[in-house]
Amino acid sequence: MTTQEIVSKLWNLCNVLRDDGITYHQYVTELTYILFLKMAKETGAESQIPENYRWDKLTSKSGVELKRFYKELLNHLGENCTGRVREIYQGAASNIEEPKNLEKIITSIDGLDWYSAKEEGLGGLYEGLLEKNANEKKSGAGQYFTPRVLIDVMTRLMKPQPKERCNDPACGTFGFMIAAHRYVKEHTDDFYDLDHDTAEFEKEEAFTGCELVHDAHRLALMNAMLHDIDGQILLGDTLSNFGKQMHDFDLVLTNPPFGTKKGGERATRDDFTFPTSNKQLNFLQHIYRSLKANGRARAAVVLPDNVLFADGDGEKIRRDLMDKCDLHTVLRLPTGIFYAQGVKTNVLFFTRGRTDKGNTKEVWFYDLRTNMPSFGKTTPLKKEHFAGFEAAFEAPDRRAVRDERWSVFTREEIEARGNSLDLGLIRDDSVLDYSDLPDPADSAEEAVAQLEEAVDLLMSVVKELRALEVED
Repeated sequence: MTTQEIVSKLWNLCNVLRDDGITYHQYVTELTYILFLKMAKETGAESQIPENYRWDKLTSKSGVELKRFYKELLNHLGENCTGRVREIYQGAASNIEEPKNLEKIITSIDGLDWYSAKEEGLGGLYEGLLEKNANEKKSGAGQYFTPRVLIDVMTRLMKPQPKERCNDPACGTFGFMIAAHRYVKEHTDDFYDLDHDTAEFEKEEAFTGCELVHDAHRLALMNAMLHDIDGQILLGDTLSNFGKQMHDFDLVLTNPPFGTKKGGERATRDDFTFPTSNKQLNFLQHIYRSLKANGRARAAVVLPDNVLFADGDGEKIRRDLMDKCDLHTVLRLPTGIFYAQGVKTNVLFFTRGRTDKGNTKEVWFYDLRTNMPSFGKTTPLKKEHFAGFEAAFEAPDRRAVRDERWSVFTREEIEARGNSLDLGLIRDDSVLDYSDLPDPADSAEEAVAQLEEAVDLLMSVVKELRALEVED
């Protein structure tokens, strides 16, 4: 049985819980509680769990006794354990009311082909569940999930390295950090033969994050654990003073949540130079301030269009970004690739300078939005769609690239446009270009001339007819 088949079977179990009124998102959270125990048994990691609350104890119960024991288990693991176990179960509560439904889910999970799942990687299985949840519109989980293909493109271009500190300050289910960890493993010769200190660093310090939503945080912890990552994943608000502890990173990869703070209040961070109610602008400030000022620390960040042209504090923050960092590339993303269909987004790529002034000399733009298909379930975003952008991004000489979607603006040109970065979009063939139409005045003159010619021709015909009448 393949990982995809197991994911489908687990996902279909949600139908069992419909009568209990459980949402898709609640179901994935509930599955997390149960899967953790099963996966701990399958991977030999049950030493973290008290013997009386392990998988075999759970499967030995049934009916009302099972429901009572399950509730006791959640409470005990969340209050009396330590480490990841306590983090995952803290505040956990079951939404399953019917004991038979709980028993069916546990029995079904126990009966799956876990040998095959382990061969392909339990982390991949769990990521598959998270992706299913994000793609299900009714679940409302798309806000926690960035399309895998976009995560992979951003990670490939940023090239995380061993011994680098990577972070996602709005980590959702930890997808960016999982991708960064995978990239380091796949692109490091003899990764499994790293010296002890480096291996410990990669496992415990290299990949970290912060998440505001408790359920998403729980999913992130589980995802990290299944990928053998023990890095700190904070539960809290990056845009409050809590977020000040996140700094000195070599790489930030993130897709911050869209919107404004509740009630429109400004960020509560007292170290922001330009506090605003726009969450993305505040996240942007946090990100470039959290990078090491060494000329190498870098970031790739998904942000909506308004960040590119918002005036007032928006312009001040863009100017500050271009002073402190080399904002070398902006990718204009297609519409329809996120859960909010109408949202237009971009990826900003920048490198923190050694100084705080004059680091951006020019900004390259790639338009992957105009004259593109309408992406969604029927036309998914694929790696091939990014081929032209990746080639341009990594070209030794960017000016030698021949691609109409690729353009550049100097810092002076951007300054002259009021520091707006809403640039780089090519001609949209679906929009009528009125500049190609003839000038109305010219058209009127031509029409009058043609009418006069017709009148002259008609008068000459009339004259000839009269002449013929006279002759007759």
